[in-house]
Amino acid sequence: MEPSARPPDDAEGPDLGFTYRVRKSGEIEIRHGGRLAATLRGRAAADFLAEAETGFAAAQGAMARLTGNYKRGNERAARQHPRNRP
Repeated sequence: MEPSARPPDDAEGPDLGFTYRVRKSGEIEIRHGGRLAATLRGRAAADFLAEAETGFAAAQGAMARLTGNYKRGNERAARQHPRNRP
């Protein structure tokens, strides 16, 4: 799959800014905001491709999980911190 800058018209989830590219060697390059975030090889690459084929939102979620760029569960606590209050 060639990476795209925009989600397809039938995208069911948000665009998190991830793209991926399959190299000739079978490796997968994951990019976030145009910068290399991860490279997958072997079993991890095959598992990712299987999940990415199910749809745009699934691919975006998988790339977020694989790169560690996803919600960590502390967003509510951070919002209540004094420095973040208006």
